[in-house]
Amino acid sequence: MEDYEAEEYELFRRLEEERIDRKGLLKRGVAAGVGLTILSSPASALAMRRRITATPPTKGTELSLKELLAEAKKENHLNTIALPPDWANYGEIMKTFSKKYGIAITNDNPDGSSAQENQAVRSLKGDSRAPDVLDVSPSFGIDGANEGLYAKYFNRNFKTIPRAMKDGRGFWVGDYWGACSIGTNKNIVSNVPKTFKDLLKPEYKNKVALNGSPLTSGSAQAGVYAAAIANGGSLNDVTAGIDFFAKLKQAGNFIPVQATPQTVASGQTPIVIDWDYLNLAYGKEFPAAKWTTNIPADGVYGAYYCQAINATGPHPFAARLWQEFLYSDQGQLLWLKGFSHPARFADMAKRKVIPKALVDALPSPALYAKVKFANRTQINKAKDKVKELWPTKVGS
Repeated sequence: MEDYEAEEYELFRRLEEERIDRKGLLKRGVAAGVGLTILSSPASALAMRRRITATPPTKGTELSLKELLAEAKKENHLNTIALPPDWANYGEIMKTFSKKYGIAITNDNPDGSSAQENQAVRSLKGDSRAPDVLDVSPSFGIDGANEGLYAKYFNRNFKTIPRAMKDGRGFWVGDYWGACSIGTNKNIVSNVPKTFKDLLKPEYKNKVALNGSPLTSGSAQAGVYAAAIANGGSLNDVTAGIDFFAKLKQAGNFIPVQATPQTVASGQTPIVIDWDYLNLAYGKEFPAAKWTTNIPADGVYGAYYCQAINATGPHPFAARLWQEFLYSDQGQLLWLKGFSHPARFADMAKRKVIPKALVDALPSPALYAKVKFANRTQINKAKDKVKELWPTKVGS
């Protein structure tokens, strides 16, 4: 086993032994609006019921993949939701699935939040447009499972997913995780910052941005958590992270502009604190910017997302085929190609099936080994603290 494999394996082994409860990054906007509210029509509900001719399995081993595909082909469609094509390589993942199985995908509300995903399950129950599958943050995954929104399903590779990244009941399962990072446009910034401490230097005036506000954005919240770790705080108390951004603003370095692919391409946000897989993707997408990505050594914070199947979705077999695809080696490597760490990374590293080029495209495994994940209680406390202090200390 190569060094990077040993380090990743040790990371996941430690997570499993300590049973770290990584339940919590709010995805693409915390508790954003209620989302889709279209009520189902009797006709669409009847059409959906007619299409379901067999009982969907709860375990991947109950059917062969050939049998599962045959049932999915009868449905001949899959409804996804809140999957931006440029987020963790979802664009290629969806195209590959459709090409491989001949099943078309409708991806609704690609920039939606976890809250909107769960709301769509509620509002579109019985409608042919309801999402079949979801990609939500763990806190929403737990809520959705407890509310009965999700179907129980154990995919074929469920056992190889770290215990800390799955619901033992089978209602949701972690899919990929990322770490907070600092992305830099080297055409504009010659001296690349590598730590949160570096960001306070005068040379970075009017250059540092977050992906939104931590009052509403999970990505921005991650920046506060990482900054807290870097400045003597902890995941139990992120006040130090809020104070850091207050100092950054006072120094004139922090700009209240939401970092997007457009602001990165234009140079409006030369330094961006965001998920590693997004910053790393910018480097590939905008080569002219000479974009580089570093994991801040003084504040390594990470979080994961979860796959779930709508318990009343219109295409239950296609939904299960989607999950089998995502958790196959092929699907997991597509996430890795998008610079995110797939849930089964340790298992694949142990079996030596990960192309070296994909790992070499990521920052040092030694830094990832230091990653800290917040549990749900810590996330809720941090949200309350940000809500209390951010508006007065930093702004909206």
